[in-house]
Amino acid sequence: MKKSIFNKGALQIHMAVFLFGFAGLFGKFLSCSPLYIVLGRTFFAFIALYLYARFISKTVLMSFGKKDFFFFILQGILLAVHWWSFFFSIRISSVAVGLVTFSTFPLFVTFLEPLCFREKFKSMDIFIAGAVFIGILLVIPEFNFSNDITRGGFYGVISGFTFAVLALVNRRNARISDSIAVAFYQNLFAALFLLIPVLFLDIPKPLLSDLPNLIILGVICTALSHTLFINSLCYIRAQTASVIAGLEPV
Repeated sequence: MKKSIFNKGALQIHMAVFLFGFAGLFGKFLSCSPLYIVLGRTFFAFIALYLYARFISKTVLMSFGKKDFFFFILQGILLAVHWWSFFFSIRISSVAVGLVTFSTFPLFVTFLEPLCFREKFKSMDIFIAGAVFIGILLVIPEFNFSNDITRGGFYGVISGFTFAVLALVNRRNARISDSIAVAFYQNLFAALFLLIPVLFLDIPKPLLSDLPNLIILGVICTALSHTLFINSLCYIRAQTASVIAGLEPV
């Protein structure tokens, strides 16, 4: 891989991670439930991406096949589960626990990426994954599910696993579709998927004062950051991107 191409991908992933880092704070600032936080986030994200694609970048959003459509739906479900478990982890424990346990996703990517893309395992990647695993063990005070920190850590790991799978699917889609289109559809289907529990469960609705934060979360910390993240996967491996994204707690 040419150094200039790698640097382009590295710059984009660093910018994305910088924006990711602000998302966890909204889990504490917003008064609504994690389901509404994620629904609002994905809703404003796909609206922003549609407007950008339609009026600025002139991106063709409908240029994909039936197989790609399946992967877009899968991405939406993974994104919804990832963000819900992430914000739920923060809500029942702390921002620090949610971020640190979510950062297990490089561990999952290390072992899943070579299997999915028929690449060789690298000893350095395995070493880094082991270091991440040890770090998680140090965060969890006890393996007792009645402990809020342990429960928060459990949902944080779920968030990390689903994000790892999402990153691999993004790597596949980023090379056959425009990154804006990929980000648009995964946010659209995530929002549609989240409508199901929101419509049928008795969940406190967001306050009007939550709206500005939901818009910022959706447009800046989601639409922009995830477009950068997806586009970076055109130039660097998912494992490399995941290790850089693992710096988010810092």
